[in-house]
Amino acid sequence: MQFICPGAALGEGQSLGLKLADQSLLAVRKHGQVYLYENRCPHRGVPLEWQADRFLDHSGSLIQCATHGALFLIDSGECVAGPCAGQALRALPCREDAQGIWLLKQPQAGSGQRP
Repeated sequence: MQFICPGAALGEGQSLGLKLADQSLLAVRKHGQVYLYENRCPHRGVPLEWQADRFLDHSGSLIQCATHGALFLIDSGECVAGPCAGQALRALPCREDAQGIWLLKQPQAGSGQRP
């Protein structure tokens, strides 16, 4: 496991951009649950945020790509509108405990295991 941030750093209905080594991530808290994704639009591979830590649309109910306006469901990463409809953000396994939010170990490429 790799520590991401304290749980208090991600408030309800908020998003947060994170950098771990060479990986850009985005975290969103919805109904108390933390969702973690690679910060990369499946359409063009660009970062998603409008400004630092700004990943959500105006309603706060969807993740929005600042470049193309694509909209993604927070709880699954599925693109529901825009040029990448039917694709999805790459979800990353995470968990939260009293110490904070953790990125869980990811399977090695080609291992046949799913994250």
